[in-house]
Amino acid sequence: MASTLANPHRNAPRLDYSMLRRAAFGFGLVFLLIAPASPDPLALGVGAFTPWLLLRLIGRPTMPLAIVYYLLSQWLQVFARAFLALIDGEAMAQSIFGPWVLNAYWYMLASTVTLAVACRMVLGSISPPTQQNFSAHLAWRPIDVFLVYLGANVVAQVGALTLGGGLFQFFESVARFKIVAAFLLFTSVMQTGRGWSFLLAIVMVEIGSGMTGLLGDFRGVFVFLGTAALAAQIRWTPRTSASAVLAGFALVFLALFWTSVKTEYREYATGGSESQALQLSLSDRAEYMLGRVAGIGDINWALTSKALLERLAYVDITGLVINVDQAGSEPSSMRQWRDALSHVLRPRFLFPNKEALSDTEVYIRLTKADLLENMRGGTSISVGYMAENYVDLGFPGMLAGVFAVGLIVAFVIRFFFSFDVPWMVQQGSALAYVYAICASGLEVSLPKLLGSSLTFAVAYGLILKFAFPIGQRWLDRRARQAVPAAGRQTGFPRRGRGRPN
Repeated sequence: MASTLANPHRNAPRLDYSMLRRAAFGFGLVFLLIAPASPDPLALGVGAFTPWLLLRLIGRPTMPLAIVYYLLSQWLQVFARAFLALIDGEAMAQSIFGPWVLNAYWYMLASTVTLAVACRMVLGSISPPTQQNFSAHLAWRPIDVFLVYLGANVVAQVGALTLGGGLFQFFESVARFKIVAAFLLFTSVMQTGRGWSFLLAIVMVEIGSGMTGLLGDFRGVFVFLGTAALAAQIRWTPRTSASAVLAGFALVFLALFWTSVKTEYREYATGGSESQALQLSLSDRAEYMLGRVAGIGDINWALTSKALLERLAYVDITGLVINVDQAGSEPSSMRQWRDALSHVLRPRFLFPNKEALSDTEVYIRLTKADLLENMRGGTSISVGYMAENYVDLGFPGMLAGVFAVGLIVAFVIRFFFSFDVPWMVQQGSALAYVYAICASGLEVSLPKLLGSSLTFAVAYGLILKFAFPIGQRWLDRRARQAVPAAGRQTGFPRRGRGRPN
């Protein structure tokens, strides 16, 4: 790949697949030493080494970098359950949901490896980019890419308001093109050192909009930054380590703060209604959040940390589904896949009377949980696509269903890499798609996963084929126009005055 900005730390390692594998191996060794103290030592030890195995499977030179986030985010939610058992000092099989939780842990851990195999089969042979294609984004001015980021939000919001209804999901996918723009800007800044102010502006906008939204989607910008750092293959220096620690601290702090306030905030933001529609203005919501920040000293950090870890660990629900399924309460074979395909293949703009999708109803049917308890506050809850595959196919049959999901995800990404656009635009499109289906982690249901995949394939196929080439010509033209002005201001290209950025 292309070399990045010259750095005085010549001997510093670069952030790439090789470095990630070494870090994952070290992570596994640490937990291998801790495992004997765990009530589930085998589960903890094997789970800790799974990231190394995943990275071994996908660590190809041209593997789309979004796959790293895709697989590790799935693994993290599974492994968090073994870590929770270590914290509680209680074996998973002895938890409130019974011995099926341990089965669910192993089934879901095996499913993450199955996803990696599917991604390796489909995406492992992508052709490498040319030098020009790989570095095309470096010529674009940071301010212009930032304008694309802002424009993606405006166009999508206007489109959703004027052509919503059956096309809402389409414009929601288009809105995520801001992820592509943010990724391009982040990667360019890390490679060239130009445009840090715009990078910080996007970080603040994403955190601010996430903390004042309903779902607390502030995590995404950290994912985009990490993926961009991997794409830029930045040199890992002590300064980089300090920045990574600071970013990690910020992410954990925001996650803990959100966990402590989200219930009361959602009640306030929705006006107490049984829906997920925001009833208050942005200024009112921001004022409420600032008030909670002022009272941050009242947060019980220990209880909040435990609540966050319990929310992250998405294994108990699958264990509950297995328990209910073993009792023979869900005899319909392949109902989850059949319902999902039926829902996706009947787009709402063609079938306006199509019934609304309710993950909560599926959750209640498969877990026999209390309806009023889980519907309270207009919130939605899902058993997740892995549990749905278990209900349809059992184990190990569910691995075939998960493998099919992995193939669908991989083929959609492969489709993005078939377009004649710069390499980093392809990488950014893959990241936008993966984040759309991974933002809620293992909780995403089969209908939503399949629906998002189809919608993204259509929306980004149109964008990469018709819309982005127009935008690229504008970015290239703006970059060419800026070169003479930069030369006049700095004396370029006169000899001895330095190198242009």
